[in-house]
Amino acid sequence: MCLILLAWQQDAALPLVVAANRDEFHRRPTRALHWWSDHPDVLAGRDLEAGGTWLGVSRDGRFAALTNFRDADRNRGRRSRGELVSGFLIESRSPLAYAADIDGDSYAGFSLLLGDRRQMVYVNNRGRREPELLPPGIYGLANAELDAAWHKTRYGKSALDELLATGRVSPGALGELLTNRERARAAEVETGDLSFDLAHALTAPFIVSPDYGTRSSTIVLLDDGGRMTVTERTYAPDGRQEGEERAWLQLE
Repeated sequence: MCLILLAWQQDAALPLVVAANRDEFHRRPTRALHWWSDHPDVLAGRDLEAGGTWLGVSRDGRFAALTNFRDADRNRGRRSRGELVSGFLIESRSPLAYAADIDGDSYAGFSLLLGDRRQMVYVNNRGRREPELLPPGIYGLANAELDAAWHKTRYGKSALDELLATGRVSPGALGELLTNRERARAAEVETGDLSFDLAHALTAPFIVSPDYGTRSSTIVLLDDGGRMTVTERTYAPDGRQEGEERAWLQLE
């Protein structure tokens, strides 16, 4: 997943708002949002290649989501980053305790958000190896550190802030936000080891290309009554919506 927008305890009526895009190779086998048969309290999509997930929730209100770092790391010999998300959803330790026990050297570069109804924690295995307890606010995470000043995170945070300020937060409005295909200005593009055309394409919140692009969008809303709504839309390589799954939970 390459864009996660998070409003944590920013609005009393909606203490948790998540809007996220998963960008991945289209050939990678995936199952859409569902309740896992082997862990019935976990609601998430599933990476059928490695068995983990990129974003999910649990019946007791736990939330986790992951992005990778855009660097030259290779995954060979390393554990699947997706197990960091599923592992948290399956067990009961607090977000801070779980994050503190992660062996970051066992994984390629990752950024990880872990939350329950009391804590929201950010940790990565690059610049911030110590878990950070997040105060209430609006956050943006792409393929770098939290709140890195990328085009898609600047745009996303601003758009999410406006929706909250005007009381227009809904799965439809957040879904529209996530399908924005506007790219950064050419002068802002950092190519690294990529071609300019590919690096430029990756600056958009919603990526369309034949081989790699936005596979799904996930929206999580938790209201002040403990009702959680999770919506996932899936997309074809040409950007057309292929399907939608939605689930509701009533937290204790």
